[in-house]
Amino acid sequence: MTGTNRKGVFLGMITALFLTGCSVELPFMKKEEKSEQTEKEKPQEENKGGGNGGSMPADPEREPNGDTGTPAEPPQDHHKPPKPDADGETGGTPGQPPETTGETGTGDEAVQVVAQPEIIDVLVNKFYKLPESYEPGNLVYLKVPFIFDGKEEKTMMRQEAATALEAMFAAAKKEGITIKGVSAYRSHETQKALFERYVAQDGYEKARTYSALPGTSEHETGLAIDVTAGDGSCPAQDCFAEKTESKWLEKHAAEYGFIIRYPEGKEKITGYKYEPWHLRYVGKQTAAAVASKNITLEEYFNAVPVSN
Repeated sequence: MTGTNRKGVFLGMITALFLTGCSVELPFMKKEEKSEQTEKEKPQEENKGGGNGGSMPADPEREPNGDTGTPAEPPQDHHKPPKPDADGETGGTPGQPPETTGETGTGDEAVQVVAQPEIIDVLVNKFYKLPESYEPGNLVYLKVPFIFDGKEEKTMMRQEAATALEAMFAAAKKEGITIKGVSAYRSHETQKALFERYVAQDGYEKARTYSALPGTSEHETGLAIDVTAGDGSCPAQDCFAEKTESKWLEKHAAEYGFIIRYPEGKEKITGYKYEPWHLRYVGKQTAAAVASKNITLEEYFNAVPVSN
């Protein structure tokens, strides 16, 4: 076929297509159409990576639970521990009585149940008690000498108090002063049995001047300890006040976060007679404030007076 004839045939085909409205794939059209389809499919391929079973590796920061999408919200903690103060200790607010969850008891026996028994300087006395089921956490055996041998319940304190006490005893030892433990932690059951024994011995009213009702004893917090002289003399007795060990503690206890909890002349505020042997860990910040102002924990929290 000559070139003229080919041209005629081609023009005839174009004319026929135009008149009939039919469409056919011509060689020069196929390449262009496939190219357009590929461009349309590209965005779909790029989006596969974010779906379940996509080919792109999962982002661990975005998918903590192995799922796609927004990371799961952490569960809300309705029992958040108190925020630490400047020294990293947790405590109450100076000048503010402790938060409570309600009252228990009646008449002169009525007391408030503290809402945050775990804070380091929690106020526990005749009018502020621990929750009935409270047990302190992080109890450890003290690495200090006691007036007896062996590991017992009363040779334990909370970890932070134990660490501070051990440092204090070691500092006293360097100055040639030996202090021994008498009784630290007591469970609720132990305090109950002890108080009942004192009532049987001295009567209820007198027992209340030197022993605490179950739930109102600082020993149950795991933050208190009774101490005595290195020779074991005057355990839980007034004569300890005249000992060298007692004088040293009066001067240095606050440096380690401890206070003499029931000081002389403050009986109507604390509700207890003078006990130079009873140490209470409250943290360095609170201890410094109490010692420098010669006040009690009740006065520090503006929770006075406490009557006998």
